[in-house]
Amino acid sequence: MNKKLLRIIMTAVLLLGAWLLTRSVPMPLWGQLIVYLVPYLLIGHDVLAEAWEGIREGDPFDEDFLMAVATLGALLIGFLPGAETQFPEAVFVMLFFQVGELFEDYAEDKSRDSIAKMMDIRPDTATVVRGDKEQVVAPDTVAVGETIVIRPGEKVPLDGVVTRGASSLNTLALTGESVPRSVKEGDDILSGCVNLSGVIQVEVRKSFGESTAAKIIQLVERSSENKSKSETFIHKFAHVYTPIVVVLALALAFIPPFFCERYADGFALWLYRALTFLVVSCPCALVISVPLTFFGGIGGASRHGILIKGGNYMDTLAKLRTVVFDKTGTLTKGVFAVDAVHPAELDAQELLHLAAHVERHSTHPIAAALREAYPDEQDHCTIEQVEEIAGQGVRALVNGKVVCVGNTKMMETAGAHVVACEMCKDQRGTVVHVSVNGTYAGHVVISDQVKADAADALRELKHLGVGHTVMLTGDQERVAEHVAHSIGIDEVHAGLLPADKVAQVERLLGGRAAGATLAFVGDGINDAPVLARADVGIAMGALGSDAAIEAADVVLMDDKPSKIATAIRIARHTIRIAHENVWFAILVKVAILLLAACGLAGMPLAVFGDVGVMVLAVLNATRALQTR
Repeated sequence: MNKKLLRIIMTAVLLLGAWLLTRSVPMPLWGQLIVYLVPYLLIGHDVLAEAWEGIREGDPFDEDFLMAVATLGALLIGFLPGAETQFPEAVFVMLFFQVGELFEDYAEDKSRDSIAKMMDIRPDTATVVRGDKEQVVAPDTVAVGETIVIRPGEKVPLDGVVTRGASSLNTLALTGESVPRSVKEGDDILSGCVNLSGVIQVEVRKSFGESTAAKIIQLVERSSENKSKSETFIHKFAHVYTPIVVVLALALAFIPPFFCERYADGFALWLYRALTFLVVSCPCALVISVPLTFFGGIGGASRHGILIKGGNYMDTLAKLRTVVFDKTGTLTKGVFAVDAVHPAELDAQELLHLAAHVERHSTHPIAAALREAYPDEQDHCTIEQVEEIAGQGVRALVNGKVVCVGNTKMMETAGAHVVACEMCKDQRGTVVHVSVNGTYAGHVVISDQVKADAADALRELKHLGVGHTVMLTGDQERVAEHVAHSIGIDEVHAGLLPADKVAQVERLLGGRAAGATLAFVGDGINDAPVLARADVGIAMGALGSDAAIEAADVVLMDDKPSKIATAIRIARHTIRIAHENVWFAILVKVAILLLAACGLAGMPLAVFGDVGVMVLAVLNATRALQTR
């Protein structure tokens, strides 16, 4: 049984026993005090310790201090001339304060459990092949390039590529999707997935600290550091509010008795009202429920495979009115295939051969398509001085010849004149141009597919009030316009360099309405600057680059654009709950504070105004976990 719950039960029994004892056995005030001190210290010793610690550190004004002063005052008020004893009330207030803390712990544990499920993706062991033997070792001892064996039912400990076998993977912990993902030889595999069927061997491509599972855990652990505006406000408010409340309570206790016939008689009455005032004014409901709401919202989002790096990004997501998209890998699958080869000077095979060699080491999806079309890399060609030019393409020396592969800007840089192609008029793919020693050699047509949920994502965003959608891409205008038209994008800008994307976002930021925010959604390394510049950067996490994920504020683990709408709904749901708690707590407290100051509210009502409101606010905060 929970220790706090056990203390609460024992205190309740002792409080009842003390009340019956003092009612049936005549005893002096100090004797009654000793009897009630037993349950009081049992339930309140940690609160008193925290209050004393705050005083020692020079920061006393918190809920523990208010509760300690109010309850100790209630214990001692009976010793004043003409005052009634308040021993049971003192213990009762402290008891129900701890009941409220228990509810808070319960709600927080629920949120932590939700996040823990998301974080329970890192296995403790890995089976590595060393020599002719398999060894079970800690994942952090496995080096890049080593081969690990993953059997059915085991978690994938490290990122890599499948070198032998085939299987299906449970990716629920990463993506929130229950449909298994099939993998075969040559497929990438991410740590944190669970192997469901076959035995597979995987060549490790990332160290333990750089693995997907480790990065996800780091992101979630750091999420609590980024406070929302509401959380920050509440924290600052409590530090200003509490000293004011203490001063008002002192004024309520010492000033009104001057207007009574006898100061001593009036002081006892007004001191009780001041203590009641202190109890009800405790900001527990605000200080506890608001951060808990955002914590729950982050936990609820994680269940959908959405990693939000802090409560401050909840505020931003809730106010989104403009969403800017990258194209390749974001709105499209990023899985390219060669559709056609149109040579100008060389034959088709030689043109494809040169393009594939130049793009040999590039991580761009187009490069992968070229390598897939010409897999024979071991043809004794020499490739030297490989240089990737951002927003243009790749240049390299192939057998001593300067070969440039990229877009029209790359050809301009190389001094090659692009020849118009009649065969490309009706094609919707991306055209990759090739030049050799400054002479145009032809082009390769590569096609991509729009993601299945891209159009639905745009419709959902419009429904949620996102009034302006933009696509920024380095691809050709013809291809970009086709993709944008097919899914309902409002504005398109093509042929952009990374710096151009930043400039376009700067322009959009300057023209937005007051209070509205802008999001950029991307996946590539070249998207990192613009992800960082936007009000909120959203990265495609499963296939996206490490740089993009680091620069982003929100990570979608399953690469689905439709999850953006889900993130907005979760953010607005969370913000709405936080506002409900704030207004409910303030209105109830103000009402009871006025009643207490007028002597119309005693300790029981004050307890409801403090602990009761806190419990209701905490229970309401748990709704943030219930997301759709």
